[in-house]
Formats: sequence, structure tokens, C-alpha cells
Amino acid sequence: MHPQERLAVIQRCVVREMARLGQVFLPDGEVVRGPGTTAVAVREHPGDDGAGHVDLGFVLQLGRADAPVVWDCAAGLGKTEEEKLANAVKMWATTTASVLVELADGRGVHADHPDLPELPGWHAVQGPAAVFGFGNEHLAAWLAEHRVLPALAPALRAELTGAGPVGVKLFLGGKAGDDVAEVRVGGEVSEAASAALRALDWPRGERLCWARLFVLLTAERAAPVTAVVPTGAAAPAPLRVPAPAAARPRGLFARWREARRAGR
Repeated sequence: MHPQERLAVIQRCVVREMARLGQVFLPDGEVVRGPGTTAVAVREHPGDDGAGHVDLGFVLQLGRADAPVVWDCAAGLGKTEEEKLANAVKMWATTTASVLVELADGRGVHADHPDLPELPGWHAVQGPAAVFGFGNEHLAAWLAEHRVLPALAPALRAELTGAGPVGVKLFLGGKAGDDVAEVRVGGEVSEAASAALRALDWPRGERLCWARLFVLLTAERAAPVTAVVPTGAAAPAPLRVPAPAAARPRGLFARWREARRAGR
């Protein structure tokens, strides 16, 4: 597939997936423009394995040279390149774009806002977990019962500079004797946080299974981002009744199951 064909396919998929999040995005040249000053940029994935990979950047203030852009890459499976790209964008939308929409919306509809005393001065927006592979119910159940980010906080503190936003992506899984644990902070691998993730007691089964999570951190002193819900558009219906303030935040997989039921 030629680069322009890939771009067109990816942009169409972005439009479709953002619509499922209640957002109107439309292609505009090299970007897909959203409400207000938001947009999604696309860049070529480096390396020879790019056929099923997408690199997407969520632009918060389009038009500003110093505008923050939250980049993330995702991979998808499928029989054709178009199917792989579509599944990659869906993975990105489920785990990452939902966090960016929630950052502006702030109602707890698309992602959680867990308390994180282990990272003082930082606010976290934590998206759904995508768990896939054979026998994934064991890893999914573990994620539903454990808060992973606090365990990584000591390793993350040294890497958090500026006001953010800082994207933290977690990828874990594999199988017994052949596991993988990677944490990327702002797109770069954090060896310390990755080691902390590998040290956790998440289940390693006999067959391959993985999980992908995304968390956005912003300094609490940072100014709020302009809302991305289109003017005049109906707000998306809440997927759950918010838990009482004293309740323990739900696991990431619980929100992933909600996303699946909602067609995300």
C-alpha cells in the first residue's frame, strides 16, 4: 500500500473511532481535525514491521508551534493491510484516545481519574485496558484487581519533568518463561519502570497473552485543556454510574469490558 493510501485508510479509521467516542473529526490534509483546536496527526512508522502499525499524535492546540502532542503507536492484526490498520486504530482509540477525550471532558465517562499519592503534584487519567491472546481471562482478572501505576511510581518520578501532559504506556504479557514488560514514558522506553512492571506478580500462563494500558499524567498546576466535545452536540451517555468518592478505583479491565459492550 502506498503512503497516501495508508494515510487515507488511517484517517478514515480515526474518524470512525472518534465518532464512537462522541467526537466529530474530519480529514484536513495531513491531519484529522476535531472540535476546537484538537486534531490527530499521522506519521510513518519506522522499521520494516510498519504494515500493521500506526503512529498517531493527538494535538491539543493545533496552530501553536509549542502545542503539546501526545504520540502513541499501536499494532493491529488482520488478513489484509487495511484490516491490520483498522484494528491498530481501534486499539489506539480504546486505550489512548479515550484518555485524551476524558482529559478535556473530565466526567469519568471515557476513563478514570484515580488518586495517585505516590506521584505528588501529578494528576492521572487512566484508560481502559486491552487484553488479548489465549487464556486472557487470567491476566484480565489480575488487572481488574490490581492498580499497577502506584507500583511503578518510584521509577516514574525521576522521568516526569515539565507540566506535561506525559503519556505512559504499559505493555505486558507473553507466557511463562517468555514474558515481556515494557513501559514507555513520553514515547521512550523507561528501563527502570519496565523492570518494576516485570517484577509484579501478574500471571504468566502457558499460552501467549498480552495487555496494553495507557495513562496520561499532567501537573496539577497546569491549566485545563479546552474541552473537545463539539459545541451543540449531545454529550455521550455515561457508561457507568460513578463510584462514591471513598470507593476504591476500579481496575483497568473493568473499563475495557465496558468499552467492548459499547462497541469501542
